[in-house]
Amino acid sequence: MAVEDRLFRALAVLRIVTLINAVGLNIYRRDNLDHPIGAWAVVGGMVVWSAIATWAYSDALRRTWVLLVLDLAVALTAIALTPVFKGPTFNATIPGFWVMAALLAWAIRFRLWGGLVAATLIGATDLLLRDELTQTNYANVYLLFIGGPIVGYMCGSLQEMAAERDAAERSAAAAAERARLARVVHDGVLQVLALVQRRGAELGGGAAELGRLAGEQESRLRTLIRSQDAVGEDAGGTSNEVVDVASRLGRLSLRPGVDVVVPGGPVELPGAVAAELVAAVAACLDNVTVHVGEGAPAWVLLEAFPDRVEVSVRDEGPGIAPGRLEQAAADGRLGVTGSIRGRIEDLGGTAVVTSGSFGTEWELVVPRGEA
Repeated sequence: MAVEDRLFRALAVLRIVTLINAVGLNIYRRDNLDHPIGAWAVVGGMVVWSAIATWAYSDALRRTWVLLVLDLAVALTAIALTPVFKGPTFNATIPGFWVMAALLAWAIRFRLWGGLVAATLIGATDLLLRDELTQTNYANVYLLFIGGPIVGYMCGSLQEMAAERDAAERSAAAAAERARLARVVHDGVLQVLALVQRRGAELGGGAAELGRLAGEQESRLRTLIRSQDAVGEDAGGTSNEVVDVASRLGRLSLRPGVDVVVPGGPVELPGAVAAELVAAVAACLDNVTVHVGEGAPAWVLLEAFPDRVEVSVRDEGPGIAPGRLEQAAADGRLGVTGSIRGRIEDLGGTAVVTSGSFGTEWELVVPRGEA
């Protein structure tokens, strides 16, 4: 509908231009009029109908088949009255190129076949009124039969392209939302399941706590699944409100063993960027808990620069075995790829991990842009 609206707005301009041309030519050729009063009545009708049609086509609800039929009927009537007021030996019709507006209206509304039908009716009406077929008359009708269907086909193609573009945008939005949900699920449910597997042999006093955590994450997963049906809606975390990411990272120091160092002043980032950065850092710390141990020491360092923000997350664990991250991604376990790298790359930043016998260190870099 948006494509059709634009095409009809362009047609309104064309209708006025061709009307001015028709009025000017009839003034210039006024000596060819056998009955000037009748001819100028036809021109006046064209002016009135142009105003009505321009208003009518401006609203999609008014673009019914009745309006299209009336538009074409007015054009055909103006052509048919030409020999009455200009004589049987007329050369050019009174409306002239003004009839293009009706032809293109049919092409826009009814596509290829609409343009072909309108061209056939206009061309046949013009030729039936003439005593002989000249090269000029043939060329005019030929252009009608070429222009109408081609414009109709192009209008249909534009609408199909617009529909495909919208479908692609919806598909991309759905894919992005699925990736976001996968990260959230990893940060919650999968981490708890990993903790359950890690402490499976310790079902004594910790069983009640694990059961509570599992119940909370099951409820959260159900909410995420229901939210799949509302991909296009606001899923939170998209606010452009500027927030202090330093204070948000500082809250991570409440975790056992985590030490957070931030600048003395605020470090401002858009709310959505800050939320994703903090979530990526939290995912790094979750990995420390799972792979090193609960309460294992970890350090978070925030550094602010005019064009970027850098966050380092370091632990003193056994490190990551060579090839393990690649193998996990190949197996479909997207913890690091999705929760850490995926988040940072979506923000236009980089996430680099260095690992060895000294432990593991993540370097997360996010551009600041316009805060």
